[in-house]
Amino acid sequence: MLTTLGEIFAINQIGFPILSLIVFLPALTAILIACLKDETEMKVFAASSTLISFVLSILLLVFFFWNTADMQFVEQVNWIPAIGASYHVGIDGISLLLVILTAFLSFLVVLFSWTGIEGIKPYLICILTLTTTLLGVFVAINLFLFFLFWEIMLIPMYFLIKIWGGEGRDYASLKFVLYTLLGSVLMLIGFVMLALNYQDFAIVNGLQKTISFDLLDLLEAPIAPRTQMTIFLLLFFGFAFKVPMFPFHTWLPDAHVQAPTAGSVLLAGVLLKMGTYGFIRFSLPLLPDASQVAAPFMLALAVIGIVYGALLALAQDDMKKLIAYSSISHMGFVVLGIFTLNETGVTGAIIQMFNHGISTAGLFFVVGFLYNRRHTKAISAFGGLWKSVPILAGFYLLISLSSLAFPGTNGFVGELLILLGAAEGEAHLFYLIPAIFGVLLGAAYLFWLYQRVMLGEVISDENRAMADLNRYEISICAALTVFILWVGFYPLPFIKTTESSVDYVLSRTTVSPSDGEDHLASLPK
Repeated sequence: MLTTLGEIFAINQIGFPILSLIVFLPALTAILIACLKDETEMKVFAASSTLISFVLSILLLVFFFWNTADMQFVEQVNWIPAIGASYHVGIDGISLLLVILTAFLSFLVVLFSWTGIEGIKPYLICILTLTTTLLGVFVAINLFLFFLFWEIMLIPMYFLIKIWGGEGRDYASLKFVLYTLLGSVLMLIGFVMLALNYQDFAIVNGLQKTISFDLLDLLEAPIAPRTQMTIFLLLFFGFAFKVPMFPFHTWLPDAHVQAPTAGSVLLAGVLLKMGTYGFIRFSLPLLPDASQVAAPFMLALAVIGIVYGALLALAQDDMKKLIAYSSISHMGFVVLGIFTLNETGVTGAIIQMFNHGISTAGLFFVVGFLYNRRHTKAISAFGGLWKSVPILAGFYLLISLSSLAFPGTNGFVGELLILLGAAEGEAHLFYLIPAIFGVLLGAAYLFWLYQRVMLGEVISDENRAMADLNRYEISICAALTVFILWVGFYPLPFIKTTESSVDYVLSRTTVSPSDGEDHLASLPK
């Protein structure tokens, strides 16, 4: 039976701290690598730890209970009781796929970095530390812990761009940190307001715990509509900068162009999802009235981002910048799905977060393969590569089809659900038409990019003599292909995983304030 409104609990079906192992194994490996001198040993330990985290994340899917919205695999330890902070982690159908995605891409970027990296020790330490912080964001139930992981993530990503980035890395790394820090400060104020609201609720109802940042506690405390709007706005800036939504997107192209391939993969594949995850995890269930009021505004920003990002992608000659603007467009679809506030749209948004992580990571890997061979990202420097690198051309075509949501690929499933969700309400039809136009623009810039890079005549001797993919690179592309085709042809396990959690979030979002307060008042004190 599905969990009903307000009755969300925590369980650990295996009695083992598997989430802590998944999250902290990469960080522990980073400490070990700091003590090693042999570079081969460093790479082996880094690859092994990320692979183990990925395998354990797949085990989560095996033992996951589909028919409940309860937090699962939960671990909780008191940390700073005086301020309501605890080490409280768990997952549900909203976060499970993102944990799998993060662990998967982290393993692939370590595999990609097996050769060609100068200063491999600090590089791997940054990758592994970043992996731990990203995983921590998606499993944290306590908002204080969530914020801690959210902020620490900036440090390794800053150094990845600053040390291993391109010529404009100083500007890009500083801009990335300043933009996201601004949003984070406002988000923290919103979290504090949520905790203070719970404190007032606990005192009035005589609860023993009078201060808490715990999501499960905060869900019990109704919030006045006007206060909801204030908190929603504060959280909006924190999440919108991270997505990034239009018009808070300007840091993203600079960061992508300057970041090394591993940084771009984790940035586009995982880090951008932190913002949309925050909307689903916190804004919708905790601030239902504000979410409904803000939905038209959010939908408008989403479709502007879809079209604007796609048009800018068409105007680029730098491959990484084109893919960066395409991410702005694709993440606009995710925001569109979330704020349809219906099951089809929100489910599509969660699935598309996973899908975008796979397809965009694949595109950045392709750019990385080409850059390692030609040391340029300019589209005009390529042409006719299918004759020299047929294996890369084949994988690149499949990844491009995934990104443009071609039927039979993972991207089609997510975008179709989002568009169907947008079509459910008459008011949403206004946003559906520009979103469909964005789909067409996406096909245009992706096919245009493929045509100029892979088709036509070979324009230089460097392109004619280019080596095809090696075994490590083929392994990366093959692994991505598994998920592209799995979700594309058999998406049911992924959709079923999200079903109960989405139902719970929407049951809170669509309930009237008075009904919610009456129900919450009946909960045991």
